[in-house]
Amino acid sequence: MSLLHLPADTSPDTLSAALREEGYAIIDELVPPGLMDRIEAEMNPHIEVTPYGGDAFVGKATRRTGSMIARSAAARELVMNPLAIGTAEKFLGHASTFQLHLTQIISVYPGSPAQPLHQDQLAWDFFPFPDDYHVQCNILWAMSDYTEEMGATRVVPGSQYKGRNQTFTQAESLPAEMKRGSALFYTGKVYHGAGANVSDRIRQAINITYAVGWLRQEENQYLSTPLELARTLPEDLLHVMGYRMGCFAMGYVRDFEDPMVIIREPERRAAFGIEMTQKNATTDSALSGMVDHLHKTSA
Repeated sequence: MSLLHLPADTSPDTLSAALREEGYAIIDELVPPGLMDRIEAEMNPHIEVTPYGGDAFVGKATRRTGSMIARSAAARELVMNPLAIGTAEKFLGHASTFQLHLTQIISVYPGSPAQPLHQDQLAWDFFPFPDDYHVQCNILWAMSDYTEEMGATRVVPGSQYKGRNQTFTQAESLPAEMKRGSALFYTGKVYHGAGANVSDRIRQAINITYAVGWLRQEENQYLSTPLELARTLPEDLLHVMGYRMGCFAMGYVRDFEDPMVIIREPERRAAFGIEMTQKNATTDSALSGMVDHLHKTSA
């Protein structure tokens, strides 16, 4: 048995459906190796000084290097990859918005043992999210080749609706083997974990995760990226980073204003309200439904 692989021209609709049914999908060679070369060159100085993990879960022979928006211009291209953004928007479309949850290079060094198999949605204080409510769209981009011997991420097929606190053996999981530039998409509910690196090579993945807009981000994007740099970034990237309302009344600044006013002062100040939410809801059915509810309850 092998894991599900899909071609690079897969649509967001097809990929979103695979995530709901399977809990994961591997998209083969989604970006060229040259993009990985650029990210590697920009991030290597930071990787070299990143401390190793402090326990077996994060990996005592594993380095986790973040702040990729600030440190790597090339990494911003991965964050805004059309298939990644389109799939996150589709898969997390039951929420008013989605946001960037974290950016991180995971370097698993030779000799690192297998990580315990787990669900990523445990990050929110182990909250018991309903099985039919997804809060994450996760991606592990293969920055190096991904082989079983190097510790390729292992996935337990069919595990995403088994519930919380389940225990699976390594034998029940399969390695997500893929070439450099490929991407493993997976949900916050599917059980997975880094494999044991029994090779003499470092296994590297770029973890870029998106989450529903009303939850706190794992990586604090507002502190990880200095405001001076944020003000130079394109608006669509800033929105994904969280410089927008997460939903009605969530994430405002100053006098109930849109957080983008901190980046660029508008010509005319205006408080965020139901009508402004309605304006932003024209292409978002979830947000539109929320606005309809707000109109009824405020009448």
